[in-house]
Amino acid sequence: MPSLFSSYRLGELTLPNRVVMAPMSRARAAAGGLATPSMAAYYAQRATAGLIVTEGVQPSLVGQSNPGTPGLHTDEQVAAWRPVTAAVHANGGRIFAQLMHGGRVSHPDTTGTQPVGPSAVPATGEVFTPTGPRPAPVPRALATAEVPEHALSYARAARRAVDAGFDGVELHGANGYLISQFLSSNANLRTDRYGGSVANRIRFAVEATAATVEAVGGDRTGIRLSPGGTFWGVAERDVTELYTALLTELARLRPAYVHLEATADEEVLVALRRAWPGTLVMNPVFPMGPKQTGRDDADRWLGLGADLISFGRAFIANPDLVERLRAGLPVAPVDEATYYQGGDAGYLTYPAYQYAAA
Repeated sequence: MPSLFSSYRLGELTLPNRVVMAPMSRARAAAGGLATPSMAAYYAQRATAGLIVTEGVQPSLVGQSNPGTPGLHTDEQVAAWRPVTAAVHANGGRIFAQLMHGGRVSHPDTTGTQPVGPSAVPATGEVFTPTGPRPAPVPRALATAEVPEHALSYARAARRAVDAGFDGVELHGANGYLISQFLSSNANLRTDRYGGSVANRIRFAVEATAATVEAVGGDRTGIRLSPGGTFWGVAERDVTELYTALLTELARLRPAYVHLEATADEEVLVALRRAWPGTLVMNPVFPMGPKQTGRDDADRWLGLGADLISFGRAFIANPDLVERLRAGLPVAPVDEATYYQGGDAGYLTYPAYQYAAA
């Protein structure tokens, strides 16, 4: 069984370990979706990860889900990201941008435009806006002719990401956002080529991935999925069939990796591991659940066939997480109140492990 600390070849990259920093929204971008010097410091502090995947980055204005998130759809945003990627590389790290189109999980108060989705079905719950939580609005259902344009938005943002110095991109196909909405059987009520059957519901995910692979290459393209997840009220019928079909089509495109969340039973996830012939990044615990991923979870999933293991919350409070895991040092707890509050507190203020004086 490979060790969490053994190297791994991912496309053209050699990862010094198999620890991945999972994407986590922190809502610290400046006006206009610009990355900041604090973001450069935050990611550079965590550059010992084998791979960093950033917070969700909107590929278009209509694709923005939350206020305070960065984008990759303007020249100014590209320029703002360059110091971030340069800082990570200067510290010896590797970094992918997660491209996240929120679809229906958005609000006109955030973007100035009505959210779009596969169907005119609102998300469950309240969405974040600049003035606080608001009920999720009814999205505008995309016309058939419009859908390819939104698939292409990932590819255009991927080109900008490479221009900004990123080593690659991860398409956010999980957690109830746009790709996940098309996979869903209750957010997607379409009767055209993008809805209904399994083959039709996976089409948008495949087209978005194909466009991105064509734009920047398979070695620079990953995708994150949450099989059976119910975030923002999505539901999926026939989870194993749906994701086996999706992975079969994705395999033809040869992306760098698939990143799975533990949103289904282990039996289902192991079956999907068998169905996927390429690199698997596994996030071993339920996102935002009561448990954080630990060393035991990582080792278990390496034994079950995962190639890389992603850690989320533990990376917030432990910029030196790789060394803590390697040396068996305590993992510091995270202050959840600082997740989205802005500023550097709870962002740049977590220290590396303090060894006792000799």
